[in-house]
Amino acid sequence: MKKIIFISMFIIVILLLNNKQYNVSKDSIRFRVIANSNMPRDIIMKERVVDELSSILFVNNNEIDDTRDYIYSNLGNIENRINNLFEKYNYKMNFKVSYGINEFPEKEFLGNIYPSGEYESLVIDIGNSEGNNYFSILYPSLCMIDYENKKNNKEYGFKLVELFDKLF
Repeated sequence: MKKIIFISMFIIVILLLNNKQYNVSKDSIRFRVIANSNMPRDIIMKERVVDELSSILFVNNNEIDDTRDYIYSNLGNIENRINNLFEKYNYKMNFKVSYGINEFPEKEFLGNIYPSGEYESLVIDIGNSEGNNYFSILYPSLCMIDYENKKNNKEYGFKLVELFDKLF
């Protein structure tokens, strides 16, 4: 009887946790870096690009227009930093920096699902842009939350799954 109650509770918790919310603000600016491919060197370089740009992009502006102005004023700086990074690691790949309305696939970010569509965004395409991508939100400033979690390399276990594995 205890096993049946535990399994029922386990299923209910899983269903509740898997119930994603759609939370899309019309006043947001997305950020995406798309790797050339899923080969290790390309994925590593994508991560290096994100790390390199974090110091200039992950700022907390109070107004969307301030964020737009900030991005526009830093487009040359973004391109220079990527060029320098590619030279430093002898990574002979082209890239494109696009700021404006860009097409996005559906994405899950911080527990929310963002539907596919055209969004105001800063997109960096590396090479053929056929690899996994980094995704975040520049306004409102959610990138820093995601970046700090990634940077600290925190991994959280799901205690109910661990308990379930121990019992069965």
